[in-house]
Amino acid sequence: MKKTISIVLCIALIAVACAGILCGCSTNDENTIKLIEVTHSVFYAPLYVAIDGGYFEEEGIKIDLSNGGGADKCMTSLISGQSDIGLMGPEAAIYIYNEGRSDYPVIFAQLTKKDGSFLMAKAPDDNFSWASIAGKEVIGGRVGGVPAMALEYAIKKAGLTDGVDYTINYDVQYDLIGAAFEGGTGDFCTMFEPAASAMQSAGIGYKVASVGEQAGNMPYTAFMATQSYMSKNPEKMEKFTRALIKAMEFVNTHSASEIAEVLAPSFVGTDVATLANAIQAYKDIDAYCSTPIMDEADFDLLQSIIVDAGVMTKKADFSKLFDATLANSILNN
Repeated sequence: MKKTISIVLCIALIAVACAGILCGCSTNDENTIKLIEVTHSVFYAPLYVAIDGGYFEEEGIKIDLSNGGGADKCMTSLISGQSDIGLMGPEAAIYIYNEGRSDYPVIFAQLTKKDGSFLMAKAPDDNFSWASIAGKEVIGGRVGGVPAMALEYAIKKAGLTDGVDYTINYDVQYDLIGAAFEGGTGDFCTMFEPAASAMQSAGIGYKVASVGEQAGNMPYTAFMATQSYMSKNPEKMEKFTRALIKAMEFVNTHSASEIAEVLAPSFVGTDVATLANAIQAYKDIDAYCSTPIMDEADFDLLQSIIVDAGVMTKKADFSKLFDATLANSILNN
């Protein structure tokens, strides 16, 4: 696994070098922030509330949002300067930091505090227990990604070991998991909302458990930017963080239906009722952060999970990778 991560990072650094030659530095104007998200999911509800609810607009900034389709691609875009801020799992920043890059990305706001995926079975099972996975195959995501490692950790808490008691299939890329599962691959798979509910409605798979509820609190997705971008754009960073805090407050104090109505423009083609059900599923497991401040103990757990998975051998310094200065300043004023 460590070799796989090294290869991914090498490819990313080569891409960065090429991007630097072709693009130079960011071409953002003073009011625009280029934000890249790891995927587009209602799991990131506060972000879309900030966009569609007008919170970024109130701060005088425009968000140019793009979908990276994976943390590795998001990180490549971020450190090449093609994007200004990235929303992805903290593990991406940890890997770059541990590689010794000088202008490594710093996390300035946490968004979600639990894994947002749900374990899907071939048939309904009201009596499901995690021990039921023994002897089975689970489609679990990409090697080195937190979704796969959180899944492994969740199952480990039930006393089962990957490769011994059951098997995680790492060979199916994220956007093809549903199709692979429907086609007969695996006994279980993991899906985020609203895809999980859509799969269940179609009779393809059935939600039997929440990975996040079983695994517990960990910094699952967070906003990060390179040190150079943060130092050169303090006003943009402050405005972005302030808008995000307002949106997080809205999500934590309003009903799923009210939230769904606000962020609906970000999910054209998905009806409001489906969005509300998905948001409620995440509220039920307490997945959304109430503030952007990351807990050091949760960060340490995440790193322990990564080390135990064999993806890395050393932990990164929390004080180097998370900067609460902006968030604390806004929250205390």
